Amino acid sequence: MDPHFVLFGQAHLVAVALAFAVPLVLALVVRLSGSAALTDTVRWLFAVELIATYALWYWLLYRRGWMAVGNILPMHLCDWAAIACIVSLIVPNQRTYELAYFWALSATLQATLTPELALGWPDWRFVVFFGFHCGVIAAVLYMTLGMKMRPYPASLPRVIGWTVVYGLAAGLVDWAFGVNFGFLRAKSKDPSVLDMLSPWPWYIAELVPIAIAFILILYAPFFVADRLRRRP
Repeated sequence: MDPHFVLFGQAHLVAVALAFAVPLVLALVVRLSGSAALTDTVRWLFAVELIATYALWYWLLYRRGWMAVGNILPMHLCDWAAIACIVSLIVPNQRTYELAYFWALSATLQATLTPELALGWPDWRFVVFFGFHCGVIAAVLYMTLGMKMRPYPASLPRVIGWTVVYGLAAGLVDWAFGVNFGFLRAKSKDPSVLDMLSPWPWYIAELVPIAIAFILILYAPFFVADRLRRRP
């Protein structure tokens, strides 16, 4: 009998905890060591983990006969966050890092807390899902805390603009193939924050101010830190 996924069950909570604990420990180690080589080694390990998880996902799709448009196209916002994250890990740069930071700690974190997932640990679907989503979150936290990368005021309009681009692209793919990337055609069939919003299509408009609010909240710690540093 296949293991059923239990929302906020033991396996779920362990996966979420590891997404935060692992990067915090690794960031502390590399900061204390002061070793650029160690910092880069950990960075590459995160990149390898994300790429390997992506490859494992497509292998799983093939093995289980799940090769449908809604599964194979990387058109969820979490996919875009992962791609931005992988690029930032391989070639550290501000533009893709800031996208990874805001998307991972909003969309990917939300997907991790309320996953659209039927099978639990130790099924491969569970392993791949949390290896992917938690890996993205952990990598972003490592880049922020271990590599000292951070968003800046100019990051805000850029990430808002790219999020709009994502929404338009996902909507076009949804219309062309009858799929539901970005949950623009229907809410998730599993419990999520979308359940607190209006029925379709009105909740799509409500997502705009919510997305902006998330971006501002995620930038707030850096805003406060900058203001405190400027005090005489």
